[in-house]
Amino acid sequence: MSATGQVVGFVGAGRMGEPMVLRLAAAGYRVQVYARRPQARERLAAAGAVPVESVAAAARDAGVVISCLFSDAQLLEVAAGADGLLAHADPGAVVVSHTTGTVGTLTGLAAEFPDGPVLVDAPVSGGAHDIEAGTLTVLLGGPDDAVARARPVLASYAEPVIPTGALGTALNLKLINNVLFAANAQLVAAAVELGKNLGVSDTSLFEALQQCSGGSRAAGYVQSAGGVDSFAKIVAPFMRKDVAACIEAAADHGVELGQLQTVAQNGPLDLS
Repeated sequence: MSATGQVVGFVGAGRMGEPMVLRLAAAGYRVQVYARRPQARERLAAAGAVPVESVAAAARDAGVVISCLFSDAQLLEVAAGADGLLAHADPGAVVVSHTTGTVGTLTGLAAEFPDGPVLVDAPVSGGAHDIEAGTLTVLLGGPDDAVARARPVLASYAEPVIPTGALGTALNLKLINNVLFAANAQLVAAAVELGKNLGVSDTSLFEALQQCSGGSRAAGYVQSAGGVDSFAKIVAPFMRKDVAACIEAAADHGVELGQLQTVAQNGPLDLS
């Protein structure tokens, strides 16, 4: 089915959200986007999106509404209450949350609006460059029919889109991935320290790890960032938030992270 004329609402046109909107507009969707920054509104309008003045206007008459927000606190500010996104979305709409937060926040929002719209969790893996290339990874949790409706829209900027099951499963899977990535990054940072003590340069270490069995995607990310220090400056604030979210999510289910938490929170990187 052609995307031309189909209405998509969008809130959160920041570093990740803006290229999503650009890809949606290029795919032929009418994207009603709420963006606070005047410069962003101008860029998005020039690309064919329709800037609107409120969250309510972004949601109005849209079959799929997408929010790309950093935290649960931002999601609740935008989505909850009588003035929020869910109150103004059509009851039959699908609301997609790209926030990597807690399942409890999503189920609470869904309970606040039991007659719809349908909320799906869609945490992402990748960066703005992946969105621009249309290769962002999106995990998608929710009712089968809602996932089926959201999936072709998300395919404008995501490949693959991976269904994970019921609402919340995508977030849980993403949090597992994130704490595992944090643990792997701590091990890479520790290996770099060991290399220094043994007279092995960072350059030699990373070149060897590209070919050897100890290599990992985490090592590749540290290398591409320019080393442990620059990696920590760029990525650690996000990893710290994600590790804390995973610990909270596990605690909500009475589950301990065990060795994953021990490694993720103890190492050269400050992630605790």
